Amino acid sequence: MQRQRRPQPRIRFRNGLAAFTAVAVGAAGLFTAAAVTTAAPAHAAAVPTLSPLDVPARGATVPFKEQEAEYAATNGTVIGPERAYGTLPSEASGRQAVTLDAPGEYVEFTLTAPANAMSFRYSLPDSADGRGRDASLGLLVDGVKLKDLPVTSKYGWYYGGYPFNNNPGDTNPHHFYDETRTMFGSSLPTGTRIRLQVTSTAQSPTFTVDLADFEQVAAPIAAPAGAIDVVADFGADPTGAADSTARFQAAVDAGQAQGRTVFVPPGSFTLYDHVVVDGVTLAGAGPWYSVLGGRDPVNRNRAAGIYGKYAPGGGYGGAVRPHESNGPSRNVILKDFAVIGDIRERVDDDQVNAIGGAMSNSTVDNLWIQHTKVAAWMDGPMDRFTLRNSRILDQTADGVNFHTGVTGSTVTNTFVRNTGDDGLASWPERVPNVGDSFTRNTVVLPILANNIVTYGGKDFTISDNVMADTVTNGGGLHIANRYPGVGSGNGTAVAGTITAARNTLIRTGNSDYNWNFGVGAIWFSGLNEPIRGAHITVTDTDVLDSSYAAIHTIEGSSEGIEFTNTTIDGAGTYAIQAQAAADMRFTHVTAKNIAQSATPTHNCVGAGFKVTDGGGNSGWSGSTCSGLWPAPRFTYGGRPTGGTPTPSPTPSVPTTPTTPSPSAPSPTTTAPTTPPACDPGTGNLARGKNTTATSRNQTYTAANAVDGDAATYWESANDAFPQALTVDLCAVTGVDSVTARLPASWGARTQTLSVEGSADGTAFTTLAPAAGRTFDPAGGNAVTIGLPRSNARFVRVTVTGNTGWPAAQLGELEIRATGATATPTPTTPTTTPPAGTNLLAGKPLTATGSVGGYGPGQAADGDTGSYWESTGHAFPQSLTADLGAPTAVGRLVLKLPPAPAWTARTQTLAVLASTDGTTWTTARAEAAHRFDPATGNTVTLAVPGTTARHLRLSFTGNTGWPAAQLAEFEAYTS
Repeated sequence: MQRQRRPQPRIRFRNGLAAFTAVAVGAAGLFTAAAVTTAAPAHAAAVPTLSPLDVPARGATVPFKEQEAEYAATNGTVIGPERAYGTLPSEASGRQAVTLDAPGEYVEFTLTAPANAMSFRYSLPDSADGRGRDASLGLLVDGVKLKDLPVTSKYGWYYGGYPFNNNPGDTNPHHFYDETRTMFGSSLPTGTRIRLQVTSTAQSPTFTVDLADFEQVAAPIAAPAGAIDVVADFGADPTGAADSTARFQAAVDAGQAQGRTVFVPPGSFTLYDHVVVDGVTLAGAGPWYSVLGGRDPVNRNRAAGIYGKYAPGGGYGGAVRPHESNGPSRNVILKDFAVIGDIRERVDDDQVNAIGGAMSNSTVDNLWIQHTKVAAWMDGPMDRFTLRNSRILDQTADGVNFHTGVTGSTVTNTFVRNTGDDGLASWPERVPNVGDSFTRNTVVLPILANNIVTYGGKDFTISDNVMADTVTNGGGLHIANRYPGVGSGNGTAVAGTITAARNTLIRTGNSDYNWNFGVGAIWFSGLNEPIRGAHITVTDTDVLDSSYAAIHTIEGSSEGIEFTNTTIDGAGTYAIQAQAAADMRFTHVTAKNIAQSATPTHNCVGAGFKVTDGGGNSGWSGSTCSGLWPAPRFTYGGRPTGGTPTPSPTPSVPTTPTTPSPSAPSPTTTAPTTPPACDPGTGNLARGKNTTATSRNQTYTAANAVDGDAATYWESANDAFPQALTVDLCAVTGVDSVTARLPASWGARTQTLSVEGSADGTAFTTLAPAAGRTFDPAGGNAVTIGLPRSNARFVRVTVTGNTGWPAAQLGELEIRATGATATPTPTTPTTTPPAGTNLLAGKPLTATGSVGGYGPGQAADGDTGSYWESTGHAFPQSLTADLGAPTAVGRLVLKLPPAPAWTARTQTLAVLASTDGTTWTTARAEAAHRFDPATGNTVTLAVPGTTARHLRLSFTGNTGWPAAQLAEFEAYTS
């Protein structure tokens, strides 16, 4: 019998006065009704979008009424809709906001219910020094000024690579928005006009307003009978002028000893360190009245927070002070107060979270948490912890993370917005997380990574949530064997039953700036090891207006996944993006408004991606493996708009093809097993190509071996020889040698390896038999293996032993080609390149070290907006280029990103040259060279009479940053 569908709940568009279409979305998310509202004068002409707060019976029940600036009355400028990372509207709710840039410009909201308080979300430009600027906006009530509201950019604007910095000279600006709150002093009736207005642009040239939340805040909660009062009984300072940490600690210790509640009366309390609680209730007068904040002015790794005691052998690996030890704490209740911190940067080792440590059989209830690193980073082992009815805003890292051995615990009915990393996460790094749940939460605008994720975990429930507006490098819902320590060897892999039920995802998933393609709204990864043996169910789920694909597999195979009663309505690219093998069952999975409607499934793993058709499916039949990632066409109210294809990396091919399912066939047309052929290029053909491995250890993936940086590396699983690394050159071509490199700083070792080649990825022949190859730092830790005249598309290196480590290891695998004729690579240039030709354009670069996404290849990509940056505080550092053959070089040009992004700096460096990569001569002695925006941030160095195959820049200092930096490394004959 076909499953009976449940009645359809309704979902509303954000109710602007511009024309819009109201929609009804059911369990299957179908649009069933439409209405039109007429635009009114003086209101912003914004695009109607779905609101995460208007999904009945899903998400958190919040105490406020939210209004978007783009639908309010305004004489400012509507920005967006836009989802491109690094733009102001991309981080706005609904991807739209209003910018005010002149005195008298305003956004005016009309109350839809009585309110005595508001909070609003906004952005100011950063200051030139990155420390932020302070300004104010006028607050008017029915045209009469009530007060000036302080606003700041101190808690926004991060730059560079993970974990980011506050240097405006760096690239990658993001995390633009902040929130502030105020009370009106009285309750204002429905229909009252609340205006935010620019009074001056002297302190800030622009003010961007995203939204406002209006609420009726209840009177302060009175102290419970018999409670200890932190002010009256222990002398805590409610003005915040003095540090009250010791007084709070004494109060909660007394509360535990006497079995009494500890009460925090109205006030703003400064804490220079976290207070450790065990067996006690800490209660405030309400999160609008009792506020904890502050940070140690000297020891900046300490700040306001409430922690349980750390559990031995658990998630926390740092130093533990005596009063923090012997956890977990038990029977703790934290309720009815706020923690509004002063954290303006992300330093992962700093214990500056609002809630932390380990707490079993404990509850956090009705807290407002803002401006801390993580709202609740819980380091188990611990059991039966509940966080509920709370607000989490403006974090520099995660909203909540259940880290290592957290069991039977939950986050429920909590609103999360503007986290710097995953909104809600579970990460069992060393000890399994079992039986946890994230239910009835609304998670909006994680600036990095996912709205909700479980990295590993057993018997996890993710239900009745709303996820919206992922910004970059993540999706709405992520289930993965990913992140360090997650694997079956620790018992921490995805296992048991993973239930994802009755969730709504709106505008989730987005482009990953490392991968340069989109991440799906719901995505699965087997990076550490395949997802196997678990039962994963996704039921009664609506995936709406996804930025890229709706369903996505990548990095390793996944199986045991069932989608039932799932509607995909709007996807910027595909309904399904299969970049790794998977075995799924679809029942009543429908898709419409898919940008790539002719081929809504992108599948380049062929039969490795299997879908068993359970019936009732539609809209995702037809597949492609184009070798291009199309630009997304976003859907607003079911109306796709614009977009053209852009080149992309070739999708990965599974190492071992799987057998098609014997069950009913999927309606998806089978794609080719391998991607279409392409031009393999010249020089090192392996650079940037799709690479797979038989296994990998933690984050040391196969891709590290073809990224142009020998300092990064692939490492296989330990104690599990043989292991293999396979590179797909994307077309059959002549190959004559492979060079294997290890990081230059590693000690000598011998690896036993062989080289095989294949035209089709199935039948391999031996090109070089197994032999011990010695990697010696004295010889550059590199081994070159000559091959017979061979043609191959797939080149595989098989490792059967390693004297230095019980695993296969490769820092870089280079494959040299001769083309179809399979003639040897010339050792001398046959022609002289024309003058003015950059000899290093596209050539392979290696470095002694790099950080984040700033690899050495970015110094030869022709783009001065990208750059290489070495490991920090670790001079000397070097960048080495391989011209491919000895070449006459007369001039080098070194570039940094142009002004105004980068200020002047002086880097001290020398130029070395070599014909063989082993013996080096000095082409230009060490000297200080100034990069000045006034001269294009460019330095030109003459190196007359130099003939070299290899050119090396050796850096020993940089006055602008404690690392070597270079955007472009260019060489010319004259």
